[in-house]
Amino acid sequence: MKWDFKNAEELLQICKERNMPISEVMLNREMSLGEVRQDTIMERIDASLRIMNVAVEKAVSDPVKSMGGLLGGEAASLKELDDAKAVCGPLLHKALINALAVAETNASMGVIVAAPTAGSAGVLPAVLLSIYECCNISMETMRSGLINASAIGYIITRNGSVSGAEAGCQAEVGSASAMAASAVVEMLGGTPEQCCNAASVALSNLLGLVCDPVRGLVEVPCQTRNAMGAACAFVSAELALADVGIKVPLDEMIQITYDVGRALPESLRETAKGGCAVAPSLCNACGREAALSKLRAGM
Repeated sequence: MKWDFKNAEELLQICKERNMPISEVMLNREMSLGEVRQDTIMERIDASLRIMNVAVEKAVSDPVKSMGGLLGGEAASLKELDDAKAVCGPLLHKALINALAVAETNASMGVIVAAPTAGSAGVLPAVLLSIYECCNISMETMRSGLINASAIGYIITRNGSVSGAEAGCQAEVGSASAMAASAVVEMLGGTPEQCCNAASVALSNLLGLVCDPVRGLVEVPCQTRNAMGAACAFVSAELALADVGIKVPLDEMIQITYDVGRALPESLRETAKGGCAVAPSLCNACGREAALSKLRAGM
């Protein structure tokens, strides 16, 4: 039985032929091509989910300063926000806490799951863990969500990019948001087509997002962009579940995202030479006045 697929079109064709969700097709692909037993895969899935959960809990319960000194305690502060001021509602509020927490854990050299990268590691756990906590889904459903997300990540990696240095933050947080959006749709009973539509919408919503890390560190503005990526995943999933706003097939959107990313100037692709990385207030705080002046002189 042929389980491999190179793009979303082929994935959806297999889903249709076998009457299976994306997660089940991806699971069979891994068992067939990787010659890995299902129980071994599930052990790895559970290990990843545990790491995601610990990454959240650690930053919230025992916040520490990041290696670059730009982060520390943001997730805990957000958790203490008065309910009346939590304008995003319980589900998204929880997701925002989770996203900030994982970014803090990563920046302080803690253990995270790069899904698909360290810089975007907060998006998928933010969405999966908040859905699990707030929407009364089973652990089995959450496992399926993570496997579904891995299929979308594989397709993007094969046909586009998940590298900020190659294609900007849209390739990192954008891809993570697409993965999470697709996972939410399957976890809430959507079709494979709706999953791919959600992923496409997420990528289109974040199209053109630049990669501009202050001091070259995965701290600012990376942390809040993880939170934004989680929010985008929920928005994209809800639109897809209602079959609203779907204009571009996922395979086309992946190519568009890659082309836009490659068109970004070098200064906006993880070089810390543009965007937020050259904000005067941040440069002053980091002792980079001389570097900023030199950069401006060369413009």
